[in-house]
Amino acid sequence: MERRTIGATALDVGAIGLGCMPMSWAYSRSQQRGDRSLRAVHAALDAGVSLLDTADMYGPFTNELLVGRVLKERRAEAFVSTKCGLLVGDQHVVANGRPGYVRRACDASLRRLQTDVIDLYQLHRADPEVPVEETWGAMAELVSAGKVRALGLCAVGARSGRRGAGRDGYEGTIRQLERIQQVFPVAAVEAELSVWSQEALERLLPWCAARGVGFLAAMPLGSGFLTGTLTPGGGFEPDDPRARHPRFTAEMMAANQPLVAGLRRVAARHGEDVTPAQVALAWVLGRGRHVVPVPGTKREHWAVENAAAASLRLSPEDLTEIAALPAPRGSWD
Repeated sequence: MERRTIGATALDVGAIGLGCMPMSWAYSRSQQRGDRSLRAVHAALDAGVSLLDTADMYGPFTNELLVGRVLKERRAEAFVSTKCGLLVGDQHVVANGRPGYVRRACDASLRRLQTDVIDLYQLHRADPEVPVEETWGAMAELVSAGKVRALGLCAVGARSGRRGAGRDGYEGTIRQLERIQQVFPVAAVEAELSVWSQEALERLLPWCAARGVGFLAAMPLGSGFLTGTLTPGGGFEPDDPRARHPRFTAEMMAANQPLVAGLRRVAARHGEDVTPAQVALAWVLGRGRHVVPVPGTKREHWAVENAAAASLRLSPEDLTEIAALPAPRGSWD
């Protein structure tokens, strides 16, 4: 697989990563099986994927434990990214950015991951009760202590606006990045980017490119919609967040089918084995050499298919057709 570098220290990773969250958090929990998920992670590594993206809140904790089982065997092949700063309670999630908590959280993640160092440690969400500089300073101390190699900020779900918000969608995130960059270099930012979620292209992605900051594209397959495998009106399990998402109502899924149809047309030009999901990932890869899409899955088949998208090259004709696709319908709230 093609390799890419992220951050000023040129962290080396496979061009496509693996989002491990669906293996033990949200999305169809009845389908989450440890052995099957382990096979998916191993298959991804076999296909050249190196970046494994997890967080202590996924589970909580069980996702890191699962990834740790793989790292115990294949640490040299993996680049592990995990996150701190969110605590999961009974029906609620709260931020905790206190320096003492950050230090304890890092030590706990290291134990669960069965590793001596975390390659990329991300702040999952800033604590409104703690100046972000204090939290970031504590994370920087972890780099000095040799427990962490680089720091990142997770901005998934941090849009201040929604469709139509334009360049202001990530204004708060950029202000936050400017503040913490004065304390310690930001190596990577993780935020949503896909054919049907392009807000990050306005300011956040250029901000990263101008400063040598890597961009981890979360949900590059539109939470599964852009794969073309979801049936409008098919329904989701009650604990699946898509069951409450306005873009995943039967009406909106039907209305947004032209996006999937367009991706299918592009895929057909590249061969019968090329899928809409691979076209969607290739489009994200084309947004810049600092961009690494991190599609999530818990199945071996999809992990291998996603990894293969790294070798797909879209033509100018392909890109023109994708750019002409209708804007996605449905709000984010």
